[in-house]
Amino acid sequence: MDQTYKEMKRGERGAWLSIIAYICLAALKLSIGHRTNSEALLADGLNNSSDIIASIAVLIGLRISQKPPDQDHRYGHFRAETVAALIASFIMIAVGLQVLYQAVMKFRLPTIETPDMAAAWTAVLCAAVMYMVYMYNVRLARRINSTAMMAAAQDNRSDAFVSIGAFIGIVGAQFGIPWLDPLTALVVGVIICKTAWDIFRDATHALTDGFDDTELQMIKHTIEDTEGVEKIIDLKARVHGNTTLVDATIGVDHQLNVSESHDITEEVERRIHEIHNIVHVHIHIEPFEK
Repeated sequence: MDQTYKEMKRGERGAWLSIIAYICLAALKLSIGHRTNSEALLADGLNNSSDIIASIAVLIGLRISQKPPDQDHRYGHFRAETVAALIASFIMIAVGLQVLYQAVMKFRLPTIETPDMAAAWTAVLCAAVMYMVYMYNVRLARRINSTAMMAAAQDNRSDAFVSIGAFIGIVGAQFGIPWLDPLTALVVGVIICKTAWDIFRDATHALTDGFDDTELQMIKHTIEDTEGVEKIIDLKARVHGNTTLVDATIGVDHQLNVSESHDITEEVERRIHEIHNIVHVHIHIEPFEK
C-alpha cells in the first residue's frame, strides 16, 4: 500500500508538467493567434486554456487519492483520481463545443482573413512541445497505473495533433484557401469532443465497477491453474483508482485443514500478483466434494 501512495506522489510531477506547459503554450497561441488573425490557432489556444483547469483537476484528484483510509473511506481515496478524469472530460467537452460554435460563426462572415505564417510556425513549435509532454506523461501513467494521468496524457497527444491540424489549415490559407483555417478549427473542435468522450467513457466505466472481461478471463485461468483449486465458484474484479481489486470464491478439497486451505489462497494471491501485477486480492474458500 505504501508503494501505491508513492506512485501517486510521482504522478503529481506529470500533472505539474502539463499545467506549466499549457500556461506557456496557451499564452503564446492566443497572443500570436490574435495578432495573425488565425481562427485555428485561437481555437487551439482556447483548448489549452481549458486544459489548465483540467490538469489542475487531475492534480487535485491525485492529491486526494493519496489520503489514507478513514472512517468513511475504508478502501482509501483512490477513486478521487478517476473522478478528476471525469471532471476533466466535462471541461473538455464544453470547450470543444465552444470551438465548434466559433468556427461555424467564422464561416458566416462576409470575408475571411488569411492568417500570417507566424501562426503556422507557432503551431508546429507547440505541437512538438506537447508531444514531448505526452511521451513523458504516458510513460508515467503506465508506470503508476493511473487513470487520471492516462487521461492527461491522451489530452496531451490530442493537443499535439490539434496543433498539427492548425498548421495545415494556416498553410492552406496561404495558397488562396482562407476558409481552410476555420475548417481546421472545426476539426479541432471535433477532436477535442472525441477525446473528452473517450475519457468520460473510461472514467464512468471504472466508477460503475466495470471491468474488461478479457482480463477477467485471464485471471480466471490463472486461478484455475493453481494447484489445489478444484473449482471457481465466483470471480469479480473492479478498478479502484490506480489499483485493481479481485474477489474470488474458490472450492478446495473438503478434507483439507484450515492451514492447508490457507496455503492454497496464498498461492493464488502470489500467482495473480506475479502474472497480472495485482496485489489486492481477496480469496474466500468453500469446501468442495468431487
